[in-house]
Amino acid sequence: MDVWTHMMSSRDRSIARARRPEALAASMATPPLEGLDWLGRAPSPKAPLLYRVLLRLGEAFLYRVCRIRVTVEGREHLPSGGFIVVAALHRSWVDPLVVLRALPLEPRVWFMGSGPTAFAQPWRERLLRRTGGILPVWRGGVGIDVHVAAAKAVLERGGVLGLFLEGRIGGPPDAPARVRDGAAMIALRTGEQIVPMAISGTDALYRGKRVRVRILPPTSVADLIGTDATDHVVPGTREELRVARALTAAVTERVAAAVAEDHPATVDPPGHPRRWPWLARLMR
Repeated sequence: MDVWTHMMSSRDRSIARARRPEALAASMATPPLEGLDWLGRAPSPKAPLLYRVLLRLGEAFLYRVCRIRVTVEGREHLPSGGFIVVAALHRSWVDPLVVLRALPLEPRVWFMGSGPTAFAQPWRERLLRRTGGILPVWRGGVGIDVHVAAAKAVLERGGVLGLFLEGRIGGPPDAPARVRDGAAMIALRTGEQIVPMAISGTDALYRGKRVRVRILPPTSVADLIGTDATDHVVPGTREELRVARALTAAVTERVAAAVAEDHPATVDPPGHPRRWPWLARLMR
Protein backbone atom coordinates (compact mmCIF):
# COMPACT_ATOMS: atom_id res chain seq x y z
CA MET A 1 0.00 0.00 0.00
CA ASP A 2 1.37 3.48 -0.90
CA VAL A 3 2.13 6.08 1.76
CA TRP A 4 -0.79 8.34 0.87
CA THR A 5 -3.38 5.54 0.99
CA HIS A 6 -1.94 4.11 4.17
CA MET A 7 -1.81 7.42 6.04
CA MET A 8 -5.18 8.91 5.15
CA SER A 9 -8.85 7.91 5.04
CA SER A 10 -11.24 9.21 2.33
CA ARG A 11 -12.51 11.89 4.73
CA ASP A 12 -8.92 12.87 5.56
CA ARG A 13 -8.12 13.27 1.87
CA SER A 14 -11.11 15.54 1.42
CA ILE A 15 -9.94 17.76 4.28
CA ALA A 16 -6.37 17.64 3.01
CA ARG A 17 -7.22 19.29 -0.29
CA ALA A 18 -8.18 22.44 1.61
CA ARG A 19 -5.02 22.48 3.74
CA ARG A 20 -1.62 23.89 2.98
CA PRO A 21 0.88 21.20 1.90
CA GLU A 22 3.30 22.28 4.64
CA ALA A 23 0.72 21.67 7.36
CA LEU A 24 -0.41 18.42 5.79
CA ALA A 25 3.14 17.04 5.58
CA ALA A 26 3.82 18.08 9.17
CA SER A 27 0.66 16.34 10.40
CA MET A 28 1.65 12.92 9.04
CA ALA A 29 3.21 10.37 11.35
CA THR A 30 5.71 9.49 8.61
CA PRO A 31 7.01 12.22 6.25
CA PRO A 32 5.63 11.68 2.74
CA LEU A 33 8.05 10.55 0.05
CA GLU A 34 9.14 13.08 -2.56
CA GLY A 35 10.97 13.07 -5.89
CA LEU A 36 12.97 9.96 -6.75
CA ASP A 37 12.32 8.48 -3.30
CA TRP A 38 8.64 8.26 -4.22
CA LEU A 39 9.20 7.21 -7.85
CA GLY A 40 11.58 4.39 -6.97
CA ARG A 41 13.31 4.31 -10.35
CA ALA A 42 15.22 6.49 -12.81
CA PRO A 43 13.04 8.99 -14.72
CA SER A 44 13.31 7.82 -18.32
CA PRO A 45 12.99 10.24 -21.26
CA LYS A 46 11.10 7.50 -23.13
CA ALA A 47 7.31 7.42 -23.24
CA PRO A 48 6.02 3.96 -22.20
CA LEU A 49 3.08 2.31 -23.92
CA LEU A 50 0.54 2.87 -21.11
CA TYR A 51 1.46 6.56 -20.97
CA ARG A 52 1.03 6.88 -24.74
CA VAL A 53 -2.38 5.19 -24.64
CA LEU A 54 -3.67 7.31 -21.75
CA LEU A 55 -2.33 10.50 -23.32
CA ARG A 56 -4.09 9.75 -26.60
CA LEU A 57 -7.35 8.99 -24.79
CA GLY A 58 -7.07 12.24 -22.84
CA GLU A 59 -6.37 14.19 -26.01
CA ALA A 60 -9.35 12.60 -27.77
CA PHE A 61 -11.62 13.62 -24.89
CA LEU A 62 -10.31 17.18 -24.56
CA TYR A 63 -9.71 18.12 -28.17
CA ARG A 64 -12.33 16.08 -30.02
CA VAL A 65 -15.20 15.57 -27.60
CA CYS A 66 -14.82 18.79 -25.59
CA ARG A 67 -13.38 20.68 -28.56
CA ILE A 68 -10.83 22.57 -26.49
CA ARG A 69 -8.88 24.47 -29.15
CA VAL A 70 -5.19 24.81 -28.34
CA THR A 71 -3.05 27.01 -30.57
CA VAL A 72 0.71 26.58 -30.11
CA GLU A 73 3.29 29.09 -31.29
CA GLY A 74 7.07 28.80 -31.10
CA ARG A 75 7.78 25.07 -31.39
CA GLU A 76 10.78 25.97 -33.54
CA HIS A 77 12.46 27.31 -30.40
CA LEU A 78 12.54 23.95 -28.63
CA PRO A 79 15.97 22.39 -27.92
CA SER A 80 16.46 18.69 -28.54
CA GLY A 81 16.29 17.68 -24.88
CA GLY A 82 17.66 18.23 -21.41
CA PHE A 83 15.94 21.54 -20.67
CA ILE A 84 13.58 23.13 -18.15
CA VAL A 85 10.13 24.37 -19.19
CA VAL A 86 8.98 27.16 -16.89
CA ALA A 87 5.27 27.69 -17.58
CA ALA A 88 2.59 30.18 -16.52
CA LEU A 89 -0.24 30.82 -16.14
CA HIS A 90 -1.41 27.89 -14.00
CA ARG A 91 -5.20 28.25 -13.79
CA SER A 92 -6.70 24.77 -14.03
CA TRP A 93 -6.10 21.04 -13.94
CA VAL A 94 -5.76 21.00 -17.71
CA ASP A 95 -2.50 23.01 -17.77
CA PRO A 96 -0.09 20.03 -17.62
CA LEU A 97 -1.98 18.45 -20.53
CA VAL A 98 -1.68 21.72 -22.46
CA VAL A 99 2.09 21.67 -21.86
CA LEU A 100 2.22 18.10 -23.16
CA ARG A 101 0.18 19.17 -26.20
CA ALA A 102 2.77 21.84 -26.99
CA LEU A 103 5.83 19.59 -26.67
CA PRO A 104 6.95 16.43 -28.50
CA LEU A 105 6.03 13.05 -27.04
CA GLU A 106 9.73 12.36 -26.49
CA PRO A 107 11.85 13.27 -24.70
CA ARG A 108 9.01 13.05 -22.24
CA VAL A 109 8.15 15.71 -19.70
CA TRP A 110 8.53 15.09 -15.98
CA PHE A 111 6.58 17.58 -13.87
CA MET A 112 7.47 18.62 -10.37
CA GLY A 113 3.97 18.86 -8.95
CA SER A 114 2.11 19.11 -5.67
CA GLY A 115 1.74 15.72 -4.00
CA PRO A 116 -1.53 16.62 -2.22
CA THR A 117 -3.09 17.81 -5.49
CA ALA A 118 -1.82 15.01 -7.72
CA PHE A 119 -2.75 12.32 -5.19
CA ALA A 120 -6.17 13.69 -4.22
CA GLN A 121 -7.56 10.18 -4.74
CA PRO A 122 -5.57 6.98 -4.13
CA TRP A 123 -6.07 5.70 -7.70
CA ARG A 124 -4.27 8.77 -9.05
CA GLU A 125 -1.13 7.99 -7.10
CA ARG A 126 -1.16 4.35 -8.19
CA LEU A 127 -1.63 5.34 -11.83
CA LEU A 128 1.03 8.06 -11.75
CA ARG A 129 3.54 5.77 -10.09
CA ARG A 130 3.05 3.29 -12.91
CA THR A 131 3.06 5.72 -15.84
CA GLY A 132 5.58 8.20 -14.44
CA GLY A 133 5.60 11.85 -15.40
CA ILE A 134 5.47 13.38 -11.91
CA LEU A 135 8.02 13.94 -9.16
CA PRO A 136 5.88 14.90 -6.15
CA VAL A 137 6.66 17.88 -3.94
CA TRP A 138 5.44 18.25 -0.36
CA ARG A 139 6.47 21.75 0.63
CA GLY A 140 7.87 21.70 4.11
CA GLY A 141 8.20 17.92 4.09
CA VAL A 142 11.83 17.66 2.93
CA GLY A 143 14.48 20.23 1.91
CA ILE A 144 15.24 21.28 -1.65
CA ASP A 145 18.12 18.83 -2.14
CA VAL A 146 15.74 15.97 -2.91
CA HIS A 147 14.13 18.04 -5.67
CA VAL A 148 17.48 19.12 -7.13
CA ALA A 149 18.50 15.46 -7.29
CA ALA A 150 15.24 14.59 -9.06
CA ALA A 151 15.68 17.46 -11.52
CA LYS A 152 19.24 16.41 -12.34
CA ALA A 153 18.12 12.81 -12.87
CA VAL A 154 15.60 13.98 -15.49
CA LEU A 155 17.90 16.42 -17.25
CA GLU A 156 21.01 14.24 -17.30
CA ARG A 157 19.04 11.58 -19.18
CA GLY A 158 17.91 14.11 -21.79
CA GLY A 159 14.39 14.50 -20.44
CA VAL A 160 12.35 17.68 -20.01
CA LEU A 161 11.61 19.08 -16.57
CA GLY A 162 8.24 20.85 -16.31
CA LEU A 163 7.76 23.53 -13.65
CA PHE A 164 4.90 25.97 -13.12
CA LEU A 165 6.19 29.39 -12.17
CA GLU A 166 3.38 30.12 -9.70
CA GLY A 167 3.62 26.80 -7.90
CA ARG A 168 -0.13 26.35 -7.51
CA ILE A 169 -3.43 26.90 -9.32
CA GLY A 170 -5.20 30.26 -9.10
CA GLY A 171 -4.86 33.94 -9.88
CA PRO A 172 -6.02 36.52 -12.42
CA PRO A 173 -6.71 35.36 -15.99
CA ASP A 174 -4.16 37.62 -17.70
CA ALA A 175 -1.13 37.95 -15.41
CA PRO A 176 1.05 35.78 -13.16
CA ALA A 177 0.26 35.72 -9.44
CA ARG A 178 1.94 34.41 -6.29
CA VAL A 179 5.13 33.65 -8.20
CA ARG A 180 7.48 31.35 -6.27
CA ASP A 181 11.25 30.91 -6.41
CA GLY A 182 11.32 27.11 -6.66
CA ALA A 183 11.76 26.99 -10.44
CA ALA A 184 14.57 29.55 -10.29
CA MET A 185 16.34 27.63 -7.53
CA ILE A 186 16.21 24.43 -9.59
CA ALA A 187 17.56 26.30 -12.64
CA LEU A 188 20.40 27.79 -10.57
CA ARG A 189 21.50 24.46 -9.16
CA THR A 190 21.24 22.46 -12.40
CA GLY A 191 22.59 25.11 -14.79
CA GLU A 192 20.36 23.83 -17.62
CA GLN A 193 18.75 25.99 -20.28
CA ILE A 194 15.33 27.45 -19.56
CA VAL A 195 12.39 27.51 -21.98
CA PRO A 196 9.71 29.99 -20.80
CA MET A 197 6.16 29.04 -21.81
CA ALA A 198 3.12 31.36 -21.72
CA ILE A 199 -0.31 29.71 -21.32
CA SER A 200 -3.46 31.79 -21.81
CA GLY A 201 -7.14 30.88 -21.61
CA THR A 202 -7.35 28.02 -19.12
CA ASP A 203 -8.88 30.22 -16.41
CA ALA A 204 -12.31 29.23 -17.77
CA LEU A 205 -13.03 25.81 -19.26
CA TYR A 206 -16.06 24.86 -21.30
CA ARG A 207 -16.80 23.13 -24.59
CA GLY A 208 -15.07 24.93 -27.44
CA LYS A 209 -12.81 27.06 -25.23
CA ARG A 210 -9.80 28.64 -26.91
CA VAL A 211 -6.35 28.26 -25.32
CA ARG A 212 -3.08 29.74 -26.55
CA VAL A 213 0.45 28.54 -25.81
CA ARG A 214 3.54 30.52 -26.72
CA ILE A 215 6.95 28.84 -26.42
CA LEU A 216 9.56 31.55 -25.99
CA PRO A 217 13.19 31.23 -27.13
CA PRO A 218 15.41 29.24 -24.75
CA THR A 219 17.48 31.23 -22.32
CA SER A 220 19.83 30.73 -19.39
CA VAL A 221 20.61 32.09 -15.96
CA ALA A 222 23.47 34.13 -17.44
CA ASP A 223 21.26 35.57 -20.19
CA LEU A 224 18.52 36.53 -17.73
CA ILE A 225 20.46 38.09 -14.87
CA GLY A 226 24.07 38.37 -16.09
CA THR A 227 27.19 36.26 -15.71
CA ASP A 228 28.34 38.07 -12.56
CA ALA A 229 25.15 37.41 -10.61
CA THR A 230 25.93 33.77 -9.84
CA ASP A 231 29.66 34.09 -9.10
CA HIS A 232 30.57 32.56 -5.75
CA VAL A 233 26.94 31.82 -4.80
CA VAL A 234 26.86 29.17 -2.10
CA PRO A 235 23.82 26.85 -2.07
CA GLY A 236 21.52 27.36 0.87
CA THR A 237 22.57 30.93 1.61
CA ARG A 238 20.64 34.18 1.58
CA GLU A 239 22.69 35.23 -1.43
CA GLU A 240 21.40 32.24 -3.37
CA LEU A 241 17.84 33.19 -2.44
CA ARG A 242 18.48 36.77 -3.58
CA VAL A 243 19.79 35.56 -6.94
CA ALA A 244 16.85 33.13 -7.28
CA ARG A 245 14.41 35.97 -6.73
CA ALA A 246 16.12 38.06 -9.40
CA LEU A 247 15.94 35.12 -11.80
CA THR A 248 12.27 34.55 -10.96
CA ALA A 249 11.50 38.21 -11.71
CA ALA A 250 13.32 38.04 -15.06
CA VAL A 251 11.50 34.90 -16.22
CA THR A 252 8.17 36.23 -14.97
CA GLU A 253 8.62 39.44 -16.94
CA ARG A 254 9.08 37.51 -20.19
CA VAL A 255 6.13 35.20 -19.61
CA ALA A 256 3.85 38.00 -18.40
CA ALA A 257 4.45 40.04 -21.54
CA ALA A 258 3.48 37.09 -23.75
CA VAL A 259 0.38 36.30 -21.69
CA ALA A 260 -0.77 39.92 -21.82
CA GLU A 261 -0.55 39.81 -25.62
CA ASP A 262 -2.20 36.42 -26.07
CA HIS A 263 -4.98 36.45 -23.46
CA PRO A 264 -7.45 38.69 -25.37
CA ALA A 265 -7.55 36.13 -28.22
CA THR A 266 -8.83 33.46 -25.79
CA VAL A 267 -11.77 35.49 -24.43
CA ASP A 268 -15.19 34.84 -25.96
CA PRO A 269 -17.79 37.62 -26.02
CA PRO A 270 -20.29 37.76 -23.10
CA GLY A 271 -23.10 36.22 -25.15
CA HIS A 272 -21.03 33.26 -26.33
CA PRO A 273 -22.53 29.94 -25.15
CA ARG A 274 -20.49 28.29 -22.41
CA ARG A 275 -21.52 24.65 -22.66
CA TRP A 276 -20.18 22.01 -20.28
CA PRO A 277 -18.84 24.41 -17.60
CA TRP A 278 -18.39 21.35 -15.39
CA LEU A 279 -15.10 20.75 -17.23
CA ALA A 280 -13.47 23.26 -14.89
CA ARG A 281 -14.32 21.01 -11.91
CA LEU A 282 -13.66 17.66 -13.55
CA MET A 283 -10.44 16.67 -11.75
CA ARG A 284 -11.08 18.24 -8.34
